Amino acid sequence: LRQSGGQRTTHYEDDGEYNREAPLTLQRESAHYFGYVYFRQVKDSSMKRGYFQKSLVLVSRLPYVNLFQSLLQLIAPEYFDKLEPCLEAVCNEIDQWPPPVPGQTLNLPVMGVVIQVRIPSRVDKPGSSPVKQFNQENLLPAPLVLPSIHELDLFRCFQPVLIHIQMLWELMLLGEPIVVMAPSPTVSSEMVLALTSCLAPLRYCCDYRPYFTIHDSEFKEYTTRTQAPPNIVVGVTNPFFIKTLQHWPHILRVGELRMSGDLPKQVKVKKLAKLKTLDTKPGIYTSYKTFLHKDKTLIKRLLKGIQRKRPSEVQSALLRRHLLELTQSFIIPLEHYIASLMPLQRAITPWKNPPQIRPFRQEDFMKTLEHAGPQLTCVLKGDWLGLYRRFFKSPNFDGWYRQRHKEMTQKLEALHLEAICEANIVAWMKDKSEVEIVDLVLKLREKLVRARCQHLPVKEETLQRVGLYIETIIGSLPEDLQTVLHHH
Repeated sequence: LRQSGGQRTTHYEDDGEYNREAPLTLQRESAHYFGYVYFRQVKDSSMKRGYFQKSLVLVSRLPYVNLFQSLLQLIAPEYFDKLEPCLEAVCNEIDQWPPPVPGQTLNLPVMGVVIQVRIPSRVDKPGSSPVKQFNQENLLPAPLVLPSIHELDLFRCFQPVLIHIQMLWELMLLGEPIVVMAPSPTVSSEMVLALTSCLAPLRYCCDYRPYFTIHDSEFKEYTTRTQAPPNIVVGVTNPFFIKTLQHWPHILRVGELRMSGDLPKQVKVKKLAKLKTLDTKPGIYTSYKTFLHKDKTLIKRLLKGIQRKRPSEVQSALLRRHLLELTQSFIIPLEHYIASLMPLQRAITPWKNPPQIRPFRQEDFMKTLEHAGPQLTCVLKGDWLGLYRRFFKSPNFDGWYRQRHKEMTQKLEALHLEAICEANIVAWMKDKSEVEIVDLVLKLREKLVRARCQHLPVKEETLQRVGLYIETIIGSLPEDLQTVLHHH
């Protein structure tokens, strides 16, 4: 749900701290909410539609799909029986839960059950299975342990499109507009969330709507034909959308997800012109040509897993590992190049502003690929250069670049503060005028405030030393100036 404009009333004190330590894909959203829904439909002849229909919705800024869906599975049936008093009791219990701290295992009591989850951290090794950290205390009753707070069963979600996983990964990497047409809100939501998660550890920076209806406020914006479709993945169930979203470049039509003993029927890639308004068969309707060749070894491994009746979570881990390695092969050359744009540490001197990060030049980056490209870590052949050129035009590149540039700027600030701490301040002050000294005090104060507000990667003792430096400098000035500066 997009948050409306105007004043943002909810301020989380720990937002900065949580987002710094959480993986990029699990950071708290500032402009969107996630709505987790438990929908109940029961036959009831006394109702006008012949059914009793009601939903319980949990709204959060955190993308903890598994935790909140599990929570709803516990709360909703009770709520439909006992109504408001049940919700009040549950809210009181949730109010007592500790805040989510990345890296910690939490025990969350609710309705006589303890849910145990580990909050992932940015320092976790990508692709590693969640660390099983059970608290030593013997919890009675035994906790409901969630292996992951957010990861979906990728194999189940992607089973009708496994042979096209390469194409879908490319479309997501390039931030292409995609419509997922599904038979139910559950299938629609799971497919959209599976697609947005397949770029990890790279953050998917475009918008996405796991379940979109004609009542959404952006309906007109997304269905208009006067401008190109936005960079967004939308999940829909209403057949009406086949007509209104016909002009979108990529449409994925899926049926019900059924787990069976064989490789599920794989959908075909079809031309957009084949999209029929009424009876649209499952398929990927697109004219997109992939830059990279298909990875046949992945399909063979998954097929072998099906024949050996390998559990779905193991197949999912295989799939997730494959996508992770593919994304890392693509992103590592970019990381190496951007790291080379950082000024050398010896260029950072205490009494001058820190040097600038050099600009990212696409052509210079392309030249590095011959010796340090994805071919070093990935066996897939294809037009990697063409894929990078398209990626540079996508919101995902923009989001990645901004994030890395911000981190590097903060690192420069931190190194500059350390350089100031190691300098001989008394020697510097000897031949300086009062104006220059006051200017230094104001600049150091500003740096200190920025370091604390932005939580720069600086040791606390460094910040304290800068504080002492400021006091030393002020102490060397005439009393009237000291009074002004202390007051200031």
